[in-house]
Order: sequence, then structure tokens, then C-alpha cells
Amino acid sequence: MSASSPTPAGSREHEVRHRAARLEDWLHEIRERWARRRGHVPTVVPYTGYGSTEWVRVFCRVLLSKPVAANEQSKRRRRRGEQGIRGWRSFTSVPVGDVSVVIEVGGERIEVLADRGGVVDTKVPVALSPGWHRATLSTAGSVSVEAPIWIVGPDVQFGIISDVDDTVMVTALPRPFVAFWNTFVLDEHARIPTPGMAVLFERLVRSHPGAPVIYLSTGAWNVAPTLTRFLSRNLYPAGPLLLTDWGPTHDRWFRSGRDHKAENLRRLAEEFPQVRWLLIGDDGQHDEELYARFSADHPGSVAAVAIRRLSTGEAVLAGGRTKAEEHDTDVPWVSASDGSAIADRLADVGVL
Repeated sequence: MSASSPTPAGSREHEVRHRAARLEDWLHEIRERWARRRGHVPTVVPYTGYGSTEWVRVFCRVLLSKPVAANEQSKRRRRRGEQGIRGWRSFTSVPVGDVSVVIEVGGERIEVLADRGGVVDTKVPVALSPGWHRATLSTAGSVSVEAPIWIVGPDVQFGIISDVDDTVMVTALPRPFVAFWNTFVLDEHARIPTPGMAVLFERLVRSHPGAPVIYLSTGAWNVAPTLTRFLSRNLYPAGPLLLTDWGPTHDRWFRSGRDHKAENLRRLAEEFPQVRWLLIGDDGQHDEELYARFSADHPGSVAAVAIRRLSTGEAVLAGGRTKAEEHDTDVPWVSASDGSAIADRLADVGVL
């Protein structure tokens, strides 16, 4: 597929934008002019994608940053190509909207437009074999980067969708401060893995070869590199992060994290109708309600639901718990306080 004219990464916003969105766009324009005067150039930050043997879903974000000089050490250049912008720069860098990004994967080439926040989330038709592949991403004047992509085989019938905060890592903060923590405590060493969860995930992928592992969170795309390193360092299986963008949309002040999760759950059910998902979350946010509703609407797409029960202190910080009686579903539903106990419960219902 050769690109003749750029294709939007998502549906374009023709309607009048919310005044908060217009204000945000105005601020971005000022910051972009200032950054370009300082010599900053568009940089593509790659994220892990996924797909089937007939298409891939590619993610990246375009930000303005200092260029990588030709005489810089090859190690630094390679790190930029693999991880894009790291640390606090991923938050202070200016997003570039409506810029063309060239995607090359499996011999196909397509050009798309980043959205107003610099994010590309697009589907590319391509024939690939199951397993890991890489897409090459670039924009005018930038260093080409590679985004890993996991291809789900047509015979795979089991997958894992997991929340992040208080599920795979312990946040132990009041919910209003979680976003602040994830923004400014940037070192993955500062995050604490949930006991037993990495072992649970490893057992699951070993019991179900080829199963995709997808981390669905309300976190911002800015933290994707840090979360990816955290997951790798703590031996969680590699997989795409489905995150969101901060700030206003064209019709509201703030994006809805619940809508983000619900929409991606529905999308995954449609994209992989043969896959039955194990949904993993915790009882301190909206995971139970979302999973219960999804299970009721798509019972054939859910193998089981596993909920990590927060400690009393964690539940207080999270703003309380959801109530078990709200889960009126025939899908197997297990809960425990750590990964080891959840593994035992999943074995009881035949998932492990």
C-alpha cells in the first residue's frame, strides 16, 4: 500500500470544539512555535501494537524534542530509536498534531495523520505470521523508530486483559494523586510490583501458548515507556499498553477513563471474536463494574474475571470498594489479595 495522501489516524473533528480544547490548542501552538525556534524537531515515540494475521493496530506519538546529533554515541541513538523520549522530557515535550507519520510494516507502507494530541492509533491491513514483528515509523526530519507488534494467531482462543494501577503494581496513594505520582515519579524502580502477579501472568501465558497480554489503563501515553520498563524489569509478559491522552476533547473538559476502558474492551471483542479473555483488575476502582457489564454484553468473549482485593489501607486510599452483589453474571468470577491466591482460584475454575 503506497500512500498518496495522508489518512487520518482517527475520525476528524469537524464539529465545533469545546472551548477547553480550543484553549489547549492555542497553548500548544504557542509552545510549538517556541520549541521550533529553539531548534526542536518532530520525534516519533513508538508504542507496542497488536494485530491479527490480516491487520495491525499501530500506536505512536509525535513530540517536539532536541534532535539527536549525527555524532552522538550510537548507544544513545539506538535508545532514542527504541524508546523515543524518556523521563520528564516526555511530559514537557510539545505534542505535534496533524503531522504526517509514515508507517512501514510487512512490506506495506501507509501515511497517516497524528491527532491533535500528536497520537497515532491506526489500523493497517497487512499479512503477517503470528508472533512478534516490528513496524518502522518516521516523520519528516525525524529519526526512524521501530514499534514492536504482537500478532495473534487465528487458532488462539485465550487472552489476558489487565488493569495496571493496584493490579500489576501497588500504587498505595489516594486516587487524586495517582496521576501526579505516575507523572513525576518517573523511575520504574520506585514502583512496587503486586506480590505474585508476575508469576501468575507467566503461568497463564505458559498454559496458553500464543495468548496476547494487553494492559488496559487510564494512564496517559506519556508514561508508556516507564511502564514498559517496569513490566519488563519485574518479569511481566510483554504486551501492548492501551493508554489515553490527557486534557479536554472536542466536546468535554476531561476524557473519561471509564469510557476509554469500555470502548477498548468492546473493540477487542470485535477484533478477536474467537478469543475468550481473562479480565484482571482490582476492587478499588471501576474494574468490577466494567467487567461485569462487559461480561453481560459479551458472555462468549470472557473466560473469567479475576479481581485483586485491596488491603484495608489500599481500599481507603482508593476511595472504597465496589460491592460483590453488583456482579450478576454467569462468567467465573474469582478474587484474592495477591497473585498466588488468584492463581489457585483460577485453577479451581479451570483457567489454569
